[in-house]
Amino acid sequence: MPAAAPGERRVLTIPNAFSAARLACVPIFVALLVQPDRRDWFPAAVLLGALGATDWVDGFLARRLGQVSTVGKVLDPAADRLLLVTAAVGTVALGAVPVVVAAVALAREAVVAGGFLYVAAAGGRRMDVHLVGKAGAFGLMCALPLFLAGHSAVGWHPAAEILGWVFAVPALVLAWASVTIYVPAARRALAESRSPEGSPT
Repeated sequence: MPAAAPGERRVLTIPNAFSAARLACVPIFVALLVQPDRRDWFPAAVLLGALGATDWVDGFLARRLGQVSTVGKVLDPAADRLLLVTAAVGTVALGAVPVVVAAVALAREAVVAGGFLYVAAAGGRRMDVHLVGKAGAFGLMCALPLFLAGHSAVGWHPAAEILGWVFAVPALVLAWASVTIYVPAARRALAESRSPEGSPT
């Protein structure tokens, strides 16, 4: 596999700092979620929504500032997946998100994460996250805080739950559609790693 360019070996970059800051907000979200009597569920929904809405910022900064790095290519999707899994598990455990939505979302995350790990363990090149998958994750990161707000004490909670479904259904369709893109990409990555010259076979 080709070696990473010198600039891509950087760790301390603005995009990576932003991804790390988003990761640092995960325990704050959990702390808000477990407060008694749902008193902080709406602030938790706002925080989760803000984290989901800033999903694109990491990659934008990396490209805009010329700070694309190998660490960032791993840290950005890792932050997205940790946020999504934490939100799905936490909110479904408290009854704020329909079990079917969480189950379908988590099953997809398990399939994709397992596939990425298999390709890496088999010596395949690192696979990039596809736009369709990012769109699905973004939609779910909009749906989950809306479901959470729908079970909070805010006056417009019925509308929030309806909007949650509006985002959740197409997001789940896109998320699973991306699997059909990742499967041939994984095969190409493995084929390239097995080629004597490291080129596609």
